[in-house]
Amino acid sequence: MRPPSSVREFEAAARARLDPAHYDYFAGGAGDEVTLRANEAAFGRLALLPRVLGGAEKPELGVTLLGDRAAAPVLVAPTAFHRLAHPEGEKATARAAAAAETIMIVSMASTVAVGDVAAAAPGARLWFQLYVQPDLAFTELLVRRAEDAGCGALVVTADSPVRGRRDRDGRHGFHDLPAGLCCENMRDETGRVRPIEFSPAISWEHVDRLRDMTSLPIVLKGVLHPADARRALGHGVSALIVSNHGGRQLDTVPAAVEALPDVVEAVAGTVPVLLDGGVRRGTDVLKAMALGASAAGVGRPVVWGLAADGERGVRRVLDLLRTEVEDALTLCGARSVDDLGADLVLRPC
Repeated sequence: MRPPSSVREFEAAARARLDPAHYDYFAGGAGDEVTLRANEAAFGRLALLPRVLGGAEKPELGVTLLGDRAAAPVLVAPTAFHRLAHPEGEKATARAAAAAETIMIVSMASTVAVGDVAAAAPGARLWFQLYVQPDLAFTELLVRRAEDAGCGALVVTADSPVRGRRDRDGRHGFHDLPAGLCCENMRDETGRVRPIEFSPAISWEHVDRLRDMTSLPIVLKGVLHPADARRALGHGVSALIVSNHGGRQLDTVPAAVEALPDVVEAVAGTVPVLLDGGVRRGTDVLKAMALGASAAGVGRPVVWGLAADGERGVRRVLDLLRTEVEDALTLCGARSVDDLGADLVLRPC
């Protein structure tokens, strides 16, 4: 059988292999899934306006983010429960990310502990995604584990004061991992696995507390409003990720790429701004970068690759996107990703 040659084909292969409840967990969104669909559709409404005769034999794709180098501006966004997709789970994903020379953001809801992920892929550049827990002593334990694993940044998810309502999970009765799997990062010092707690009380003060806990750069994920972007700068945040949690939290919020330009304008180049949500092609990455993103993250496409063919599938997805970025960059007449500007994108009126 011919191997998948696009993210769409990897999704189809993954759907054929996954338990329907697990496929819907990964694929689904909140509410009526308006935002889930909008994340992808918004890229389709943006048109590239290429330049010609750029004269670059091979464009430069690499980016450096908070001191970590990625060979292409495509990062592995944090997604939970990789062992639902493949027995090797996050270990396989990390090995593929290392081979692709990019950054993997390890989910706090990983089914492999972050230290074991790092051990399985010694060359991987890892960041750690964190939901601040109301128990700040346990939060600090999580931070220390990320530090001990060699993670280069903490990615603090800010858009989840409560868990989003996802009808697909309810229809399947999927509310917990099957026997034998758990959120391994959530083990306390006795070995007991704690539930991930979502709390409306989490505030900017907690970002300050994290800043006091660690010297790691703090990346704030889930920012859509430019006022929050400006406020983040005063709390020692080193980068922002414009994200609506893949459409999994509050439905009917804007597509991530629609919110991107205002956030970029608000921070005025003082910190890197990344994007995740809806990226399925290299042209999507170019559009995001032309609108001011320093790089783009992919979540579901990585899971589709993992479910379809384990580590090889993830590597193939990342290689496909890298090749598509390189082709699109060349066709836009740019010598490097640093040449991309808003004049390359036509936005709908």
